[in-house]
Amino acid sequence: MKDMNIYTKTGDKGSTSLVGGARVRKDDPKVNAYGNVDELISNIALIRAEEEGVPLAENLRRIQANLMLVAAHLAADDHGAKRLKSFDQSETEFLEKQIDFMTGQMPEQIAFILPAGPRAAALSHIARTVCRRAERSCVPLMEEPRIESVVKYLNRLSDYLFVFGRYTAHKAGVKDDFWQQ
Repeated sequence: MKDMNIYTKTGDKGSTSLVGGARVRKDDPKVNAYGNVDELISNIALIRAEEEGVPLAENLRRIQANLMLVAAHLAADDHGAKRLKSFDQSETEFLEKQIDFMTGQMPEQIAFILPAGPRAAALSHIARTVCRRAERSCVPLMEEPRIESVVKYLNRLSDYLFVFGRYTAHKAGVKDDFWQQ
């Protein structure tokens, strides 16, 4: 098997190829959206590194794999999208079940929370904000019907990351830091 080159030199003038072959500018909304998802995948890697071996941390790899499929859908033109596996709605339902499980293990949230430690909790809150940016960047692409399930997944994932941050802090004995005005 031949090694894949990291550099192609085809993007040196500000354009890139979508899955399917269409060329677009690197400031295209699709490129922005899948770039935000790529950043999210990397932020989740930080949480994985921090939480290795901790219960529920195995979910993070599953989420990263789902986000790779999300990015593929965002990076695809109409031709390329036909070759992709559909995004499975059950993955959104999985996040909902995990949110319900973690929420059931913690005290009620009574106000907005100021993100804090431990480190894995803080990293979860950073990933949550990146996830929300990724979701916002996908909204203009929703004219493509397959993107609707992607947006729904990202929306639920931001909720999951928020709860995961709270849950991580709770398991470490750190109480919620409620914002009181």
